[in-house]
Amino acid sequence: MEFRQLESFVKVVNLKSFSKAAQELYLTQPTVTSHIQSLEEELETLLINRYGKKATPTEAGEILYQYATNIIQVKDMAKFDLSAYNGKIQGELIISSSSVPRNYLLPEIIKDFSDEYPDISFIINERDSAKVVKDIKDGYADFGIVGAKYNEKYDDRYIDYIEIIEDRLCVITPNNSDFPWENNSYIDKEELFKHRMILREKGSGTRKLIEENLILEGEKAVDKDVFDKTSYIEDGEAIKKFVEIGLGVSIVSELTVEHEIERGSIKKFYLKDIDLNRSFYFAYHNKRELSPIQKRFRDYILKTV
Repeated sequence: MEFRQLESFVKVVNLKSFSKAAQELYLTQPTVTSHIQSLEEELETLLINRYGKKATPTEAGEILYQYATNIIQVKDMAKFDLSAYNGKIQGELIISSSSVPRNYLLPEIIKDFSDEYPDISFIINERDSAKVVKDIKDGYADFGIVGAKYNEKYDDRYIDYIEIIEDRLCVITPNNSDFPWENNSYIDKEELFKHRMILREKGSGTRKLIEENLILEGEKAVDKDVFDKTSYIEDGEAIKKFVEIGLGVSIVSELTVEHEIERGSIKKFYLKDIDLNRSFYFAYHNKRELSPIQKRFRDYILKTV
Protein backbone atom coordinates (compact mmCIF):
# COMPACT_ATOMS: atom_id res chain seq x y z
CA MET A 1 0.00 0.00 0.00
CA GLU A 2 1.68 3.18 -1.22
CA PHE A 3 0.97 6.75 -0.22
CA ARG A 4 0.26 7.87 -3.80
CA GLN A 5 -2.33 5.11 -4.09
CA LEU A 6 -4.05 6.30 -0.93
CA GLU A 7 -3.93 9.90 -2.14
CA SER A 8 -5.54 8.90 -5.44
CA PHE A 9 -8.19 6.92 -3.57
CA VAL A 10 -9.09 9.84 -1.28
CA LYS A 11 -9.28 12.25 -4.24
CA VAL A 12 -11.60 9.92 -6.15
CA VAL A 13 -13.90 9.63 -3.12
CA ASN A 14 -13.89 13.39 -2.47
CA LEU A 15 -14.52 14.36 -6.09
CA LYS A 16 -16.63 11.29 -7.01
CA SER A 17 -14.73 11.12 -10.29
CA PHE A 18 -11.59 9.42 -11.61
CA SER A 19 -11.03 12.11 -14.23
CA LYS A 20 -11.37 15.02 -11.77
CA ALA A 21 -9.06 13.24 -9.32
CA ALA A 22 -6.49 12.84 -12.06
CA GLN A 23 -6.70 16.55 -12.90
CA GLU A 24 -6.30 17.56 -9.25
CA LEU A 25 -3.29 15.28 -8.80
CA TYR A 26 -1.74 16.14 -12.20
CA LEU A 27 -1.84 12.47 -13.17
CA THR A 28 -3.37 10.65 -16.10
CA GLN A 29 -6.72 8.96 -15.54
CA PRO A 30 -5.25 5.48 -16.28
CA THR A 31 -2.67 6.12 -13.53
CA VAL A 32 -5.37 6.97 -10.98
CA THR A 33 -7.37 3.92 -12.08
CA SER A 34 -4.25 1.78 -11.68
CA HIS A 35 -3.70 3.12 -8.15
CA ILE A 36 -7.24 2.16 -7.12
CA GLN A 37 -7.02 -1.26 -8.76
CA SER A 38 -3.72 -1.97 -7.01
CA LEU A 39 -5.29 -1.11 -3.64
CA GLU A 40 -8.27 -3.33 -4.39
CA GLU A 41 -6.03 -6.23 -5.40
CA GLU A 42 -3.82 -5.85 -2.33
CA LEU A 43 -6.79 -5.57 0.05
CA GLU A 44 -8.82 -8.18 -1.88
CA THR A 45 -11.98 -6.09 -1.84
CA LEU A 46 -13.86 -3.61 -4.02
CA LEU A 47 -13.29 -0.05 -2.81
CA ILE A 48 -15.06 2.10 -5.42
CA ASN A 49 -18.47 1.66 -7.04
CA ARG A 50 -18.31 2.78 -10.66
CA TYR A 51 -21.63 4.03 -12.05
CA GLY A 52 -20.90 5.62 -15.42
CA LYS A 53 -18.89 8.75 -14.69
CA LYS A 54 -19.77 8.78 -10.97
CA ALA A 55 -17.55 7.01 -8.42
CA THR A 56 -18.67 6.33 -4.84
CA PRO A 57 -17.03 4.30 -2.05
CA THR A 58 -18.22 0.83 -1.11
CA GLU A 59 -18.63 -0.09 2.56
CA ALA A 60 -15.02 -1.32 2.54
CA GLY A 61 -14.03 1.91 0.82
CA GLU A 62 -15.70 3.91 3.59
CA ILE A 63 -13.57 2.10 6.18
CA LEU A 64 -10.34 2.64 4.24
CA TYR A 65 -11.27 6.28 3.62
CA GLN A 66 -11.24 7.04 7.35
CA TYR A 67 -7.74 5.61 7.77
CA ALA A 68 -6.45 7.11 4.51
CA THR A 69 -7.60 10.63 5.43
CA ASN A 70 -5.84 10.32 8.79
CA ILE A 71 -2.62 9.21 7.07
CA ILE A 72 -2.81 12.11 4.62
CA GLN A 73 -3.59 14.52 7.44
CA VAL A 74 -0.41 13.48 9.26
CA LYS A 75 1.49 14.09 6.02
CA ASP A 76 -0.17 17.50 5.64
CA MET A 77 0.78 18.44 9.19
CA ALA A 78 4.41 17.57 8.46
CA LYS A 79 4.31 19.57 5.22
CA PHE A 80 2.71 22.51 7.01
CA ASP A 81 5.36 22.58 9.73
CA LEU A 82 8.15 22.37 7.15
CA SER A 83 6.50 24.99 4.93
CA ALA A 84 6.07 27.35 7.87
CA TYR A 85 9.71 26.75 8.78
CA ASN A 86 10.67 27.74 5.25
CA GLY A 87 8.31 30.74 5.28
CA LYS A 88 5.66 29.39 2.85
CA ILE A 89 2.32 27.83 3.92
CA GLN A 90 0.66 25.53 1.35
CA GLY A 91 -2.28 23.15 1.41
CA GLU A 92 -5.87 22.45 0.42
CA LEU A 93 -9.25 22.88 2.12
CA ILE A 94 -12.47 21.10 1.14
CA ILE A 95 -15.69 22.98 1.94
CA SER A 96 -19.24 21.77 1.34
CA SER A 97 -21.84 24.51 1.24
CA SER A 98 -25.50 25.01 0.52
CA SER A 99 -26.19 27.11 -2.56
CA VAL A 100 -26.88 30.54 -1.02
CA PRO A 101 -23.69 30.82 1.05
CA ARG A 102 -21.68 29.16 -1.74
CA ASN A 103 -22.69 31.91 -4.17
CA TYR A 104 -23.09 34.91 -1.89
CA LEU A 105 -20.87 34.42 1.21
CA LEU A 106 -17.98 32.08 0.41
CA PRO A 107 -16.38 34.15 -2.38
CA GLU A 108 -15.63 37.04 -0.02
CA ILE A 109 -14.53 34.72 2.79
CA ILE A 110 -12.13 32.85 0.54
CA LYS A 111 -10.82 36.04 -1.06
CA ASP A 112 -9.94 37.58 2.31
CA PHE A 113 -8.37 34.36 3.60
CA SER A 114 -6.42 33.91 0.35
CA ASP A 115 -5.00 37.41 0.66
CA GLU A 116 -3.24 36.18 3.81
CA TYR A 117 -2.56 32.61 2.63
CA PRO A 118 -2.24 32.74 -1.18
CA ASP A 119 -0.80 29.21 -1.51
CA ILE A 120 -3.80 27.46 0.07
CA SER A 121 -6.25 26.10 -2.52
CA PHE A 122 -9.95 25.22 -2.13
CA ILE A 123 -12.37 22.57 -3.34
CA ILE A 124 -15.97 23.84 -2.99
CA ASN A 125 -18.81 21.29 -3.17
CA GLU A 126 -22.43 22.42 -3.46
CA ARG A 127 -24.84 20.37 -1.34
CA ASP A 128 -28.13 21.01 0.42
CA SER A 129 -27.74 21.74 4.14
CA ALA A 130 -28.51 18.18 5.23
CA LYS A 131 -25.87 16.71 2.91
CA VAL A 132 -23.31 19.31 4.00
CA VAL A 133 -23.59 18.04 7.57
CA LYS A 134 -23.31 14.44 6.35
CA ASP A 135 -20.20 15.32 4.31
CA ILE A 136 -18.52 16.69 7.43
CA LYS A 137 -19.54 13.77 9.62
CA ASP A 138 -18.38 11.22 7.03
CA GLY A 139 -15.07 12.99 6.43
CA TYR A 140 -15.71 14.13 2.84
CA ALA A 141 -15.39 17.82 3.75
CA ASP A 142 -13.22 19.75 6.18
CA PHE A 143 -15.90 22.36 6.84
CA GLY A 144 -19.38 23.36 5.77
CA ILE A 145 -21.67 26.37 5.57
CA VAL A 146 -25.38 25.72 6.06
CA GLY A 147 -28.66 27.56 6.45
CA ALA A 148 -30.08 25.25 9.11
CA LYS A 149 -28.94 22.99 11.93
CA TYR A 150 -29.74 19.29 11.60
CA ASN A 151 -29.85 17.89 15.12
CA GLU A 152 -31.57 14.53 15.22
CA LYS A 153 -31.02 12.70 11.97
CA TYR A 154 -27.38 13.68 11.54
CA ASP A 155 -26.28 13.39 15.21
CA ASP A 156 -25.15 16.87 16.16
CA ARG A 157 -22.94 15.60 18.98
CA TYR A 158 -20.15 15.56 16.43
CA ILE A 159 -20.88 18.89 14.72
CA ASP A 160 -20.19 22.38 16.06
CA TYR A 161 -21.96 25.38 14.49
CA ILE A 162 -20.71 28.96 14.45
CA GLU A 163 -23.25 31.61 13.42
CA ILE A 164 -21.68 33.81 10.74
CA ILE A 165 -24.52 35.95 9.34
CA GLU A 166 -28.27 36.51 9.68
CA ASP A 167 -30.57 36.07 6.72
CA ARG A 168 -34.24 36.70 5.97
CA LEU A 169 -36.51 34.85 3.57
CA CYS A 170 -38.89 36.81 1.36
CA VAL A 171 -41.67 36.07 -1.09
CA ILE A 172 -40.79 36.69 -4.73
CA THR A 173 -43.38 37.09 -7.47
CA PRO A 174 -43.50 38.09 -11.12
CA ASN A 175 -43.60 41.85 -11.68
CA ASN A 176 -47.10 41.96 -13.14
CA SER A 177 -50.63 43.17 -12.37
CA ASP A 178 -51.40 40.13 -10.19
CA PHE A 179 -49.08 41.63 -7.57
CA PRO A 180 -49.86 45.38 -7.46
CA TRP A 181 -48.28 46.12 -4.06
CA GLU A 182 -45.02 47.98 -3.51
CA ASN A 183 -41.82 46.04 -2.98
CA ASN A 184 -41.19 45.14 0.67
CA SER A 185 -44.92 45.23 1.49
CA TYR A 186 -46.41 42.62 3.84
CA ILE A 187 -48.95 40.19 2.40
CA ASP A 188 -51.13 37.46 3.93
CA LYS A 189 -50.10 33.85 3.38
CA GLU A 190 -53.55 33.25 1.87
CA GLU A 191 -52.59 35.61 -0.95
CA LEU A 192 -49.42 33.61 -1.49
CA PHE A 193 -51.29 30.31 -1.67
CA LYS A 194 -53.55 31.52 -4.46
CA HIS A 195 -50.63 30.93 -6.81
CA ARG A 196 -48.51 27.94 -7.77
CA MET A 197 -45.51 27.72 -5.46
CA ILE A 198 -41.98 26.87 -6.58
CA LEU A 199 -39.77 25.75 -3.70
CA ARG A 200 -36.34 24.25 -3.04
CA GLU A 201 -35.84 20.50 -2.71
CA LYS A 202 -36.26 18.62 0.58
CA GLY A 203 -33.07 18.89 2.64
CA SER A 204 -32.35 22.53 1.90
CA GLY A 205 -32.25 25.00 4.81
CA THR A 206 -34.73 27.26 3.01
CA ARG A 207 -37.24 24.45 2.56
CA LYS A 208 -36.83 23.37 6.20
CA LEU A 209 -37.62 26.88 7.49
CA ILE A 210 -40.64 27.21 5.21
CA GLU A 211 -42.06 23.87 6.32
CA GLU A 212 -41.54 24.69 10.00
CA ASN A 213 -43.39 28.00 9.66
CA LEU A 214 -46.12 27.14 7.17
CA ILE A 215 -47.06 23.66 8.38
CA LEU A 216 -47.75 23.21 12.10
CA GLU A 217 -46.90 19.89 13.72
CA GLY A 218 -50.08 17.92 14.25
CA GLU A 219 -52.20 20.63 12.63
CA LYS A 220 -51.85 21.93 9.10
CA ALA A 221 -51.42 25.67 8.74
CA VAL A 222 -52.52 25.46 5.12
CA ASP A 223 -54.62 23.12 3.08
CA LYS A 224 -52.77 20.08 1.71
CA ASP A 225 -53.85 21.04 -1.83
CA VAL A 226 -51.48 24.01 -1.66
CA PHE A 227 -48.47 21.71 -1.45
CA ASP A 228 -49.90 19.20 -3.88
CA LYS A 229 -49.58 21.82 -6.63
CA THR A 230 -46.12 22.96 -5.57
CA SER A 231 -43.11 22.43 -7.83
CA TYR A 232 -39.72 21.59 -6.32
CA ILE A 233 -36.45 22.63 -7.98
CA GLU A 234 -32.89 22.14 -6.71
CA ASP A 235 -31.37 25.18 -8.41
CA GLY A 236 -32.11 28.54 -6.78
CA GLU A 237 -31.17 30.46 -9.93
CA ALA A 238 -33.67 28.39 -11.92
CA ILE A 239 -36.37 29.18 -9.36
CA LYS A 240 -35.86 32.91 -9.93
CA LYS A 241 -36.14 32.43 -13.71
CA PHE A 242 -39.35 30.44 -13.32
CA VAL A 243 -40.82 33.23 -11.18
CA GLU A 244 -39.68 35.95 -13.60
CA ILE A 245 -41.59 34.41 -16.49
CA GLY A 246 -44.76 33.97 -14.44
CA LEU A 247 -44.78 30.23 -13.69
CA GLY A 248 -45.33 30.75 -9.97
CA VAL A 249 -44.14 32.40 -6.77
CA SER A 250 -41.45 31.37 -4.33
CA ILE A 251 -39.82 32.02 -0.96
CA VAL A 252 -36.07 32.64 -1.14
CA SER A 253 -33.19 34.32 0.65
CA GLU A 254 -33.08 38.11 0.36
CA LEU A 255 -29.37 37.80 -0.41
CA THR A 256 -30.13 36.13 -3.73
CA VAL A 257 -32.55 38.63 -5.32
CA GLU A 258 -30.91 42.06 -4.99
CA HIS A 259 -30.04 42.32 -8.69
CA GLU A 260 -33.44 41.11 -9.89
CA ILE A 261 -35.22 43.63 -7.65
CA GLU A 262 -33.01 46.45 -9.00
CA ARG A 263 -33.79 45.39 -12.58
CA GLY A 264 -37.50 45.14 -11.81
CA SER A 265 -37.76 41.61 -13.19
CA ILE A 266 -39.39 40.31 -10.00
CA LYS A 267 -41.06 41.77 -6.89
CA LYS A 268 -40.32 41.08 -3.23
CA PHE A 269 -42.71 40.85 -0.27
CA TYR A 270 -42.83 39.61 3.32
CA LEU A 271 -45.45 37.41 4.98
CA LYS A 272 -47.55 38.94 7.74
CA ASP A 273 -47.14 37.43 11.22
CA ILE A 274 -44.65 34.78 10.06
CA ASP A 275 -41.01 34.91 11.12
CA LEU A 276 -38.78 33.72 8.28
CA ASN A 277 -35.49 34.91 9.72
CA ARG A 278 -32.61 32.48 9.99
CA SER A 279 -28.83 32.32 10.30
CA PHE A 280 -26.06 30.80 8.24
CA TYR A 281 -23.63 28.63 10.15
CA PHE A 282 -20.02 27.57 9.72
CA ALA A 283 -19.96 23.87 10.65
CA TYR A 284 -17.11 21.50 11.51
CA HIS A 285 -16.48 18.13 13.18
CA ASN A 286 -15.69 18.60 16.85
CA LYS A 287 -14.15 15.16 17.42
CA ARG A 288 -11.72 15.16 14.51
CA GLU A 289 -8.22 16.55 14.92
CA LEU A 290 -7.79 19.57 12.66
CA SER A 291 -4.68 19.99 10.57
CA PRO A 292 -2.74 23.26 11.04
CA ILE A 293 -4.27 24.68 7.85
CA GLN A 294 -7.77 23.71 8.95
CA LYS A 295 -7.14 25.35 12.33
CA ARG A 296 -5.99 28.54 10.60
CA PHE A 297 -9.19 28.66 8.55
CA ARG A 298 -11.46 27.93 11.52
CA ASP A 299 -9.69 30.57 13.59
CA TYR A 300 -10.06 33.04 10.71
CA ILE A 301 -13.84 32.41 10.70
CA LEU A 302 -14.01 32.86 14.47
CA LYS A 303 -12.10 36.12 14.22
CA THR A 304 -14.28 37.60 11.49
CA VAL A 305 -17.80 36.78 12.77
